[in-house]
Amino acid sequence: MRPNPAQDQTLPANAQRHYRVASGDLTLSCPMPGMSLWNSHPRVFLPVAADGGRSRCPYCSAEYELADYRPSTLPLTEWA
Repeated sequence: MRPNPAQDQTLPANAQRHYRVASGDLTLSCPMPGMSLWNSHPRVFLPVAADGGRSRCPYCSAEYELADYRPSTLPLTEWA
């Protein structure tokens, strides 16, 4: 079945260049859950906490900023 953009209830993928996310959104991927995937790049996981609170997608160059980043309160890894 082909996707029908007219009936799509998801957000458009890669529509913005900057996203502010919360620690509750980790583990972070681009495109994020809830975004349309059929016309986007492959999903890539971004280590935003390990990168000092900011990560850039290697495919679309969207920048992700962890709004509540605190080095002492977030784990170094998001894969736990």
